[in-house]
Amino acid sequence: MADPISRQLDSIQSMLIRGQRNLRMERHSLVLWGLAGGGLFALSDLILTAEQIPDSTRRAIAWLLLIGAILGGTGYADWQLTRRVKAARDETWSFIHRQVLKLQWLLMGIGALFTFGTFFFGGAYMLCTVWLVMIGLSLYVHGLFSEEVLEWAGGIIIAIGVAGLAAQLPFETMKWIAAAVFGLGLPLLSLLLDHGRQRSFALRLGQAAGWTAVVLAAPLGAHRIAAAQVPPPMPTVALADFQAGRGSAGAAIVRLPAGTPVPVRVEVSGDLFRPDPTTVLPLILDQPVELLLHDGVPTGDLRLPDGSWRLARETRWISIPWLRAHLDPARGPWVESALVVNLTGRPRP
Repeated sequence: MADPISRQLDSIQSMLIRGQRNLRMERHSLVLWGLAGGGLFALSDLILTAEQIPDSTRRAIAWLLLIGAILGGTGYADWQLTRRVKAARDETWSFIHRQVLKLQWLLMGIGALFTFGTFFFGGAYMLCTVWLVMIGLSLYVHGLFSEEVLEWAGGIIIAIGVAGLAAQLPFETMKWIAAAVFGLGLPLLSLLLDHGRQRSFALRLGQAAGWTAVVLAAPLGAHRIAAAQVPPPMPTVALADFQAGRGSAGAAIVRLPAGTPVPVRVEVSGDLFRPDPTTVLPLILDQPVELLLHDGVPTGDLRLPDGSWRLARETRWISIPWLRAHLDPARGPWVESALVVNLTGRPRP
């Protein structure tokens, strides 16, 4: 008598679980969205660039249209495939499924609008984090009603995005992490789907750790290799010698001593001001800096005294902590601001 009763209890428990987790993430959905997002991140430096579309407003609109077309096309293909699969299984679209889809499209819309807004308000360094948080939140919410593995993956993706921003990783590194999460992580996640079966915590932890290791291994390994590719040793040329003609051909390192004036041309425009070509900030170096030049043109690579090279592909963190306007009876209108430039990405003590 025990065996039939146990089987009935197991059957009842299985029905309850299916009732609570009545959604089902299709494998093709993860593959489609993963390849679309990963491809967009991987090709972002090659399409709709400033060289191709110099005007930032037109470039922003072009990017918004491109993202909308990719999201719309991928969503339509996913809907068609899902509809066929559900029809083959004689399933219907549940109420919860429709509401979760609305939330997912809302999150993708927020990501698209944030991308559009960065062309006008800045904050592009947070772009990868925002998209990772959006896709992570989408998977987590879907997993609440479908599969535990989606909850784990969603939480990990959110943590990856926030951790990358907190660690101030270069944008180039974050871009390839996002590309790996989408292009590699989501298709791999489709292989871990188990139709909502209950698994032990140890198994879920192992799946999460393995998935995270595979996703992060490629971009972080590439970043480590790229960071190790520093300029080869070569003689350092003093600024006076460079001005005299040395180091103008081929690769050379030029040392700028402390106290060297560095004029910075500032262009301010808009509907209130017009650009003034004579506006120059007379900045002065506080410590020596060595620059890498190729045929007399700086490559963007530099290093501080007795320090390591800061490569051009690494992000320089520039912030404007405050901006104030004044109207003085003696001086008239004037504006003051602070511009903080830290090569290390952290405030100077």
